[in-house]
Amino acid sequence: MAAVKPGNYHDEQNKQNILKMRAVLETLPSFCKLYFRGIDDYTSARTKLAYAYDLRLFFEYLHEKNPVCAKMEITEYPVELLDQITRLDIEEYLEYMTLYQKDGRDITNDERGKSRKLSALRSFYNYFYQNELIKNNPASLVPMPKLHEKAIIRLEPNEVAILLDQVEDGTKLTAKELEYHKKTKVRDVALLTLLLGTGIRVSECVGLDLSDLDFDACGIKIRRKGGYEAVIYFGDEVETALLDYLEQREHIIPAQGHEEALFLSLQNRRMTVRSVENLVKKYASRVTTLKKITPHKLRSTYGTTLYQETGDIYLVADVLGHKDVNTTRKHYAAQADAHRRQAAQYVRLRENKSGKDGDPQTPGDKSK
Repeated sequence: MAAVKPGNYHDEQNKQNILKMRAVLETLPSFCKLYFRGIDDYTSARTKLAYAYDLRLFFEYLHEKNPVCAKMEITEYPVELLDQITRLDIEEYLEYMTLYQKDGRDITNDERGKSRKLSALRSFYNYFYQNELIKNNPASLVPMPKLHEKAIIRLEPNEVAILLDQVEDGTKLTAKELEYHKKTKVRDVALLTLLLGTGIRVSECVGLDLSDLDFDACGIKIRRKGGYEAVIYFGDEVETALLDYLEQREHIIPAQGHEEALFLSLQNRRMTVRSVENLVKKYASRVTTLKKITPHKLRSTYGTTLYQETGDIYLVADVLGHKDVNTTRKHYAAQADAHRRQAAQYVRLRENKSGKDGDPQTPGDKSK
């Protein structure tokens, strides 16, 4: 077996997911291993782990709420048990997922959370049904929850400028935050400029190695969802910010195993997704309190701006790494919102009281 290259973020993440998967499988009925082997060729380790967590929730629910299932340990459930589960059982499970307690915490699932859990069950049941190991497929009878459109949250152009200016000068930061800011300012400017200037995912960003940068081509090599590699190109602002950071990066001695990482934490280790999320939250909360800005919202900001500048939805889909262009169509929302704002200027509820000839006319008013 080939050794895993130290510091390779994506391989390390995949390795951790595999180990977590093995641990979860030990808590599930033994026949579940058949299912996960069956979907192995076309499902990532991360997706399989998410399915495993959802299936564990389902079996824990059955063990707690179903009198028959409560009589035996979850790991002892036979595959025949799946035939005893009805459509009503699954519907009640989804209702339970709306709000339940675990380890003393209230856990909630909205329509999207329940949709993901039903998708896992459907995939699970389909495998055993199609392989003729069970006679019924109740999961296929349960309709998917209706997903309501969510408003796409993004930064306006002036907010982007304010955000980057703030990262550079540290305005509105607390005294303690300013102490750290002195050490991380150049890194933070480079990181946020890269996210806003390329639209890459936060996992793609923290996974970047020094060798993934090519300033001759003005491009970065990233690992997309699904494991394939892609080259994303950047402009002058991103180039300048990255070069400034690399000058500082040369004087940092990385922790062992993190030598290749582009973005380093104050502990000189590769930055994590969570640390970048916290970084974005810290700065963005000083720019706007009305919007909850995350790294994904910075990605939406980039996609919207690119579409407004080019009008090419297929280009936006390609750069963002969307397999389905319909996923990208949500970036039309910004333009639609701009049109809706214009509508507010076209409706007058009362005539201007002054009655002066110089008063502005209502759009479409031909009385003058």
